[in-house]
Amino acid sequence: MKINADFSQRVVVHSADMEWAASPMAGVSRRPLDRVGGEVARATTIVRYDPGSEFSPHVHTGGEEFIVLDGVFQDEHGDFPAGSYIRNPPQSRHKPGSEPGCVIFVKLWQFDLDDRTHVRLNTNFMKPVELADQPGVRITPLYIDANEEVFLHHWQANSAITVDAEHGLEALVIDGSFSNDGDELKKGSWLRLPSGQNLDAQTDAQDATVWIKRNHLANVDAQIQRIESL
Repeated sequence: MKINADFSQRVVVHSADMEWAASPMAGVSRRPLDRVGGEVARATTIVRYDPGSEFSPHVHTGGEEFIVLDGVFQDEHGDFPAGSYIRNPPQSRHKPGSEPGCVIFVKLWQFDLDDRTHVRLNTNFMKPVELADQPGVRITPLYIDANEEVFLHHWQANSAITVDAEHGLEALVIDGSFSNDGDELKKGSWLRLPSGQNLDAQTDAQDATVWIKRNHLANVDAQIQRIESL
């Protein structure tokens, strides 16, 4: 299966306008944003757990990264409310579910396969940092290594913002909205920019919170080849 699989193209998806599609597990549904592969896939997805639903225990061979958008995600490692950012590296194992229900933004098979770093953050207790060279912009660093950088960006209303990204960028609107290249991105909207394009954004009369990953698409061809070889 291929969904938005041409990584040389700019892509915008308004996930809030999409229908939910059933997953193989009862009570768990999803809205695909991009995907290369079948049930084992390099994928970026909005996933909804109905109250009391869960997945069977499984190993994340290619790693899993997600941020909780609503409700409380649960596994044997703890309860993770909205605002939690989690990285389960390759070969990690868990049994995910949610008694109260939750919605998460999740990325699969997008890790360095040698990565063994677990990350479990509650951004509600993290203080954003002001950017001296960009008035109206604060950031909450979530993860940085040689291959990628992940942040929450907090943008003031009526601000013009530029985010450099030599090797690609993704943005998910957590709250508020912004415009880019003629598109109005609202809560739940997802943007992917190819290598060589920076993000130029303009907020409106409201503040905006945006999850941003950048400089991670340099290795996308290798990730796709791994999936296609399985």
